[in-house]
Amino acid sequence: MRVLFAALLLTALATAQNPPKAGAQSEAAPAKSNKAPAPQPDWQKATELPALDMTGLTPAQKSTLLKLLREESCICGCSMKLAECRIKDPACRDSRTLASIAAQEFRAGKNDATVRAILKNSDMAKARRAALLGEPVRIDTQGAPSRGPANARLTIVEYSDFQCPYCRVAAQHVYTILAKYPKDIRLVFKQFPLESHSMAAFAAEAALAAHAQGKFWELHDKMFANPRAINRNTVVAWAGEVGIDVSRFTADLNTGKFRKQVDKEADEGTAVGVTGTPSFFFNGKLYRGAMEPEAVLPVVEEELKKAR
Repeated sequence: MRVLFAALLLTALATAQNPPKAGAQSEAAPAKSNKAPAPQPDWQKATELPALDMTGLTPAQKSTLLKLLREESCICGCSMKLAECRIKDPACRDSRTLASIAAQEFRAGKNDATVRAILKNSDMAKARRAALLGEPVRIDTQGAPSRGPANARLTIVEYSDFQCPYCRVAAQHVYTILAKYPKDIRLVFKQFPLESHSMAAFAAEAALAAHAQGKFWELHDKMFANPRAINRNTVVAWAGEVGIDVSRFTADLNTGKFRKQVDKEADEGTAVGVTGTPSFFFNGKLYRGAMEPEAVLPVVEEELKKAR
C-alpha cells in the first residue's frame, strides 16, 4: 500500500513539473465522442424513475404511485410534476425524497388520497412553502381596484404591467384561485408599468381612469386579452365597449389625471421589494414562487389556515 502511494505521489510530482502542453490531450482524458446523448424517456409513460425503489409494490400499487407522481408537483420551484422532475433533473433531492416517501407509504398499505395528503403535509413541503414567502410589509391598498370580500382572510396584492406576457398568464391563474376561494380571498391590483414596454404606462393610466368609473376589471380583461393591440385608439374603443363614459375617460387621459398615481404605486412597489412583474404579496408577504394553481394553491391554503 505504501509503495502504491509513493508511486502515485511521484507521478503527481512529475506531472506538476512537466505539465502537458497547451492543446495536448492528457492520457486520462476520455476520447471525445460524437454520439448524441440518449433521449430522455417520456415522463408521462415511464414505468421506472431514477433512484426510485418500487420493490415490494403490487402492480396496482405501482400503477397508482406512478399516476400520483405524474400529477403532483415538485416543491423545488421547477414547476414540474414529480415524475417529470425525476426524469429531467434526477439530481433534485426534493422530487427524489417525495417519490420515495410516496412509495414507502403505498408499500405500507396507504391509499392514494392518504399518500397525497402525507406528501402535502410533510415537513419538507411545509418548509419549502414557508421559504417562498418573505417577511410581511405594509402596502397601502386604500382606493385601489379590488375584487373579493373586504374582510377576506387572505389579501393578494398584485403589481402588474398590462404589456407583460407573464402578467397576462398570471392574471388567469389568479382568477382560478379566486374562483376556488370566493369568500376567503381578496385581490388588489397595483400599477407597475415597466419602461421596456412602450404603452404600459399609458395602459396603467387608462386602467385607473376606468376604475374611477367603476369599470376597472372590464378594461383590465380587455387589455390583457389584447396586449399587442394597446394604443390610445384601441383602448378608447374598448372603453366604449365596456360601458365607460368615453368623453370623461379621454379627458382624464388628456390631462394626465392619474399619472402621479401610477408613479406613486410604482415607487411604493419598488420600496416593498418589487423588482419585476408580476409580483404578488400574500397578506403583505412577497411570494417568490410560480403562479400556476398546482404550485401556488398549497401556499394559499397554508396562509388561509394561519388566518383563521
